[in-house]
Amino acid sequence: MIQVAVMGHGVVGGGVTEILLKHAEQIAKKLGEEVYIKKVLDLRDFPDSPIADRFTKDFNDIISDDEIDIVVEVMGGLKPAYDFVKQSLSAGKSVVTSNKELVAAKGAELLAIAEEKNVNFLFEASVGGAIPIIRPLHQCLAANEIEKINGILNGTTNFILNKMINDNMAFEEALALAQEKGYAERNPAADIEGHDACRKICILAALVYGTHVYPENVHTEGITKVTLKDVEYAQAWGGAVKLIASARKNGDKQEIIVAPMFVSSDCQLSNVDGVYNELLVRGDSSGTIGFYGRGAGKLPTASAVVADVMDCVLHKDKRRNIIWKDGDGSNVLPYETYVNAMYVLANGDDSSAAFAKANEIFGECERIAMNGAEDGELAFVTPELSFADFTAKCGEFAKSADVKSTMRVAKI
Repeated sequence: MIQVAVMGHGVVGGGVTEILLKHAEQIAKKLGEEVYIKKVLDLRDFPDSPIADRFTKDFNDIISDDEIDIVVEVMGGLKPAYDFVKQSLSAGKSVVTSNKELVAAKGAELLAIAEEKNVNFLFEASVGGAIPIIRPLHQCLAANEIEKINGILNGTTNFILNKMINDNMAFEEALALAQEKGYAERNPAADIEGHDACRKICILAALVYGTHVYPENVHTEGITKVTLKDVEYAQAWGGAVKLIASARKNGDKQEIIVAPMFVSSDCQLSNVDGVYNELLVRGDSSGTIGFYGRGAGKLPTASAVVADVMDCVLHKDKRRNIIWKDGDGSNVLPYETYVNAMYVLANGDDSSAAFAKANEIFGECERIAMNGAEDGELAFVTPELSFADFTAKCGEFAKSADVKSTMRVAKI
């Protein structure tokens, strides 16, 4: 019998205990032994739970119990999750987590401890919820050099942008609806400012390129400045606005960014709807492979956590060889060097004269025509250029027109 402790009994933690109890017989058949929930850590009481007698408010009840082989951390955040996970690994217990903030901030350190203690630190649910991505990247695509990863990694922002695209909702109205439906938190900053997607792409980049990527070293923009006008011009151009998380190899370093971008309708990411996520991974041998599904939710995320628990049981005498070295930020190239075509929206007294000036400054641009455009309004897409070059040229162009908005055009 394998005994586990679950730290946190919120949405995901409740789903984990539900699955372990509901499918106990099925799980035991697959593993050849029972998985028994010995402790559940939470500061609240759950008197109606079928395992109410196994709840504790004291982490020492877990760390001091030598019979507990696997610890599931689904509390979220860094405190006290980081201390509890570090202590658990140091005590020779395998740890499974869905905590993207923890893995993005402390992954290299915790993996090193797991390697030293010959235990597992698994985190499949930290990136795509129920979407399998960590294991396929680590195992199924191991023979490939991963050239680039592009994806929609946050369902909340995708829901908001879709409402702006399909229902002509302003950002604030779409956000309120997302909160009403439970897709966005009361404080939605982690989603709408891009931090959630950033943590996920950091984990994926560390996994495939072998060096830890800290979120503070990744240029991150959210969707708070995206307007209905931007969305309309993206459609007129032949695409959609999406929050894209991207990592690509450039020599021995990486380009990693999270930002709203124009995505061409030729790319399947432009059609991802609602709260769904999709990730496109390009390997040098495999070509491009897509991973699609719900990236969050109680049972979808919990199912990925329980799968990792089962993996720990199957590999209790031999750890999964998931490891990456620590990083100092030098592995990530400055975002000012990244090359993209850029969308620009501006207003001027004479839009034709302003467009002529744009061509003079940026090179040959593509003007976007849209029915219902206001007098003097000008939207265009520049040729590809570095962001530093674009910033300098946009400053020059701003002397001739009032620049209202700019956005990258995705290179998928």
